[in-house]
Amino acid sequence: MAIKDLLTKFKKKKTVEDVDGIKDEKSASVVEASTAKEEKAEDAVVVRPPRIHKKTKIRIDKAALKNLNLVIVAYSHVERDFFPTQDSYEAEVEVEARAAEVADRVKALGIPVKLLAGNQYFLTNLLVDKPDVVINLVDTLRGKDKLQTSVPAALELSNVLYTGAGMEGLVIGNNRNLTKRLLMAYGIPTPAFQFIRRAGTAVNEDLGLPLIVKLNESGGSVGIDNKAVKETIKDAQRKVNSMITTYKIPVIVEQFIDGPEITVVVFDDGTKKRVYMGQKVFRTKADGKHYFTSFESYDDAKAYTYKHVEEPLATKISQLAVRAFTGLQHKDYAKFDVRVDDDTNIPYFTDSNPNTAFGPDMGLPMTEVLSMHGVSFDEALGALLSKYARHLG
Repeated sequence: MAIKDLLTKFKKKKTVEDVDGIKDEKSASVVEASTAKEEKAEDAVVVRPPRIHKKTKIRIDKAALKNLNLVIVAYSHVERDFFPTQDSYEAEVEVEARAAEVADRVKALGIPVKLLAGNQYFLTNLLVDKPDVVINLVDTLRGKDKLQTSVPAALELSNVLYTGAGMEGLVIGNNRNLTKRLLMAYGIPTPAFQFIRRAGTAVNEDLGLPLIVKLNESGGSVGIDNKAVKETIKDAQRKVNSMITTYKIPVIVEQFIDGPEITVVVFDDGTKKRVYMGQKVFRTKADGKHYFTSFESYDDAKAYTYKHVEEPLATKISQLAVRAFTGLQHKDYAKFDVRVDDDTNIPYFTDSNPNTAFGPDMGLPMTEVLSMHGVSFDEALGALLSKYARHLG
């Protein structure tokens, strides 16, 4: 079903469009998904590293891997001038080193490999090198998330196989407003939210409290600092105005769900969409009151650990995750952030990342969650490449 058809099918409880030149409560789009929740304070819990569940067997076709004559690892070309703030630059600058690590692991599989920057010469170099498969790690072009769709477009034009989401999946995944509307269209819980384009547009009080403000088009927790959760409409309004002024893009004002935060990974090895998840156990509350992942936590290796998600919640989330993965047009792998309401135990999907950070570093959420389920990065890489290598036999 086309996106337009799904959005037509989607029934909102309350929607008011943001109109040019109007700056009051009626000029913002509000989607109510739930009522406000009472906040709960919890003491930090110290846990041992999670034991590995029964090892998952994913499909690795060693014979098919021999079909690969050249794999290219594409990565974001990053310069400080491309980004509006230091934190948005820092969130992206790591990708070149990560791409080199991935290339080393590809080489260890006995496959010729080459690195290629996502810049103005990308298509030209692609046509010269003629790779069998491209591992796409490009998150931004000239510092803009929305331009990353140019990479799968170039690969489609060149008839080159590539990993990760295609153009449609990246368009959806890089737009929180669209993502949340589609999640609701598929019956997947997501917190009540408001989409705001302009500084000065009033935050709608019907959202309830507390609230969290996020950039509509960015990942890596950019803009979400230790004080991101706001307890008053006035504070949320200040945050909205500040973020739009600083980053020059729209924001989402979202009802903050107090409760466990769960990282969910969907990995498609060509035979099955497999779901892996881990519940974050935070060492401290980022703001002294709420547990959540902030940008600052990325610099703290001990900010949180993972523990396994218990049944029946794990099964419920798995079913929703596969539905979300398919409905949002994701491909190969994706990460979802889920918060479980303390009062109702409802899992709310807050964010989707179709091309989540892919690499061997155990500090990466996807790698860490797969590892706690007995799947190493090398196994995931082998499964991903063999999935495409089978097309070349």
